[in-house]
Amino acid sequence: EDHTTTDSTLSILRELRKDFPETGAVLQAYLHRTEADCRQLAYEGSRVRLCKGAYAEPESVAFQDRLDVDKSYVRCLKVLLAGQGYPMVATHDPRMVEIAASLASRYGRAPGTYEFQMLYGIRPEEQRRLAASGETVRVYVPYGQEWYGYLMRRLAERPQNLSFFVKSLISKK
Repeated sequence: EDHTTTDSTLSILRELRKDFPETGAVLQAYLHRTEADCRQLAYEGSRVRLCKGAYAEPESVAFQDRLDVDKSYVRCLKVLLAGQGYPMVATHDPRMVEIAASLASRYGRAPGTYEFQMLYGIRPEEQRRLAASGETVRVYVPYGQEWYGYLMRRLAERPQNLSFFVKSLISKK
């Protein structure tokens, strides 16, 4: 959700993990605070899903430039992949996938100690390629009352996602 829920979400996470240590967190790389949050959550057993973020946030709390968001995402990936937790790399961006795989190798991460996450219907060939190479790939489908808004934010994050999505709709593969 937007930045106003981050503190309460992380507080709830700390409480939940007392009884359910496998509970995962989602962090948005476009928030200025996220690298520090990654450092706090990169411990053994911690599951952290890293995404870029898709809400319109003020400059005071979030990077506005796409390049700055990408740089933050890479810094956060470094922290999570160097840590002892279970990073979940949520991106459709081909460069970020390549960087994540390279960093995983650099930090001696074996397949299965992290995963890639992508939305159903976006870059299915890449999902299959990653899985065939031994990577763990989680493909997810939005559902519930807010599914349409969620899907639109994912497509808006990166306009190229729309072309991937349309191609997958008309492809028979």
